[in-house]
Amino acid sequence: MSTFPRRSAFFTLAFLISINALLAQAGANNGRDTRVAAPFGDPPRLVVGIVVDQMRYDYLSRFWGKFADDGFRRLVGEGFLCRNHHFNYTPTSTGPGHASVYTGTTPAVHGILGNDWFDKDSGQSVYCAGDQAQQSVGTSSGAGKNSPHRLLVSTITDQLRLHYQMRSKVIAVAIKDRGAVLPGGHTANAAYWFEGGKTGNWISSSYYMPALPDWVDAFNASSAVEAYKKPWVPLHDLATYQESGPDNVPYESPFSGEQAPVFPHDLPALWEANGAFELLRLTPYGNSLTVDFALEALDKEGLGADAIPDFLAISFSSTDYVGHKFGVDSKEVEDTYLRLDSDLARLLKQLDRKVGQGNYSVFLTADHGAMPVAAYLADQKLPAGNLEMQGMISRLANFLRYTYGEAKMVRNLSNNQIFLDHDLIRNLDIDPAEVQRTLAAELMTYEGIEAVYTATQMMQNNYTEGVPAILQQGFNPKRSGDLLLVRPPRYVNYSPTGSTHGSPYPYDTHVPLLFFGKGIRQGNLLRRTHIPDIAPTLAALLGIALPDGTTGEPIPEVLD
Repeated sequence: MSTFPRRSAFFTLAFLISINALLAQAGANNGRDTRVAAPFGDPPRLVVGIVVDQMRYDYLSRFWGKFADDGFRRLVGEGFLCRNHHFNYTPTSTGPGHASVYTGTTPAVHGILGNDWFDKDSGQSVYCAGDQAQQSVGTSSGAGKNSPHRLLVSTITDQLRLHYQMRSKVIAVAIKDRGAVLPGGHTANAAYWFEGGKTGNWISSSYYMPALPDWVDAFNASSAVEAYKKPWVPLHDLATYQESGPDNVPYESPFSGEQAPVFPHDLPALWEANGAFELLRLTPYGNSLTVDFALEALDKEGLGADAIPDFLAISFSSTDYVGHKFGVDSKEVEDTYLRLDSDLARLLKQLDRKVGQGNYSVFLTADHGAMPVAAYLADQKLPAGNLEMQGMISRLANFLRYTYGEAKMVRNLSNNQIFLDHDLIRNLDIDPAEVQRTLAAELMTYEGIEAVYTATQMMQNNYTEGVPAILQQGFNPKRSGDLLLVRPPRYVNYSPTGSTHGSPYPYDTHVPLLFFGKGIRQGNLLRRTHIPDIAPTLAALLGIALPDGTTGEPIPEVLD
């Protein structure tokens, strides 16, 4: 007797049981939320943005052996380090640097061409954060007349405020006014900077508020600033500072009243001769004071206290002042970074306590790097030196007089750019582009000029690599000059002492980028990344819109 009918019945029964099980499962899901989880995760309650003014990338490796475990080492060990991070434009200076970090783009788009630049409409030099339409708040001087009105696009801090219908808080703090104004963006609740001088007060602008909050008045009235009127002595035994050159060298500049630029620096004795509280800017105490004030803002403003993300933007300005005065190879710079390491540890500890470990995110970068002192490099037999500009200007005037019968075609020379008088040129019935080409050819015969590019070239060509691409990213057609000058590597127009910056070369463009905290992976990356990538990475972390001028890309390896 065949068994086929029995097998057929068995398989039919099994099929029906399976169907019933699936239907039962479907019915069980009817009462549950089966939507796909949001891909952008839970944002941090607070983002802390840190810009260290004039920090070269190799300071991390150079001073690594002396850093403690709870500052830079904690950021690197528990966070994510971008090891090949660069500015992709020039000039590399404080104003453009802070603007580029927070806008996700370059001066070509955000319009901050330098700390100062020649304004073609007014014929005057303008300051990147200056705004005479505002009033100082917290001082009777003009030191508070600032705003971000020259910034052409939005910042990541603006986008955070807009995303949460202005309920997020954004506070920006720096010794330098531009180090607070530009990161705060157009919509910051407050930006504060240090006046120095006789008062030693933190001040602001009427752009943000009619009067300082009570907590700022109380901080200014306290002894917090006075506590730093003390000698600057090395944090450790000076003999252990082997990562730096000798203490007394001709490449450094002493404070007024000092016989030599050596430790210890007796600040109380040097106080009046160096501008009183202004002196703190040029010491690591300026960074410590910045942390003091930032922590007061964290507490009194309740930053990171609820689920709506806030933003605390901190710029450490004193590293730049110390570098300019003593040079990147000085023991003063080494001591400044060892003390900054301690200040970072203090900041992170309070963030753990106030906001909660795992509730906040941090990024740390720089606004530019710096070059070793040119005289030092020359003494080490590298091609380097200081270039004198006045002779070049006189020679160029003679050339213009000989070629066109007119020596006053040049309106301004600044930021390694030459601005021509277009009205005068047109009155002579000459094509401005032809004058640009003629002057570029002439300037290429001058000592200390590596290359010259014209505004016409910048507007007509699309450069994708090398120095011309870096120049183009810093060129804004409405604000930039007619001729862009490039100096040879290691040649500067600067004091014979101290370090400077501004070039398209790696010593000025290569800076650290660290991410740490909520939503951040642990690891490091050797792939090249750029300063404009920071803001879109933060936008992805926060799940908010990109700043409206963004040209950078998120760094996917960073995000958890």
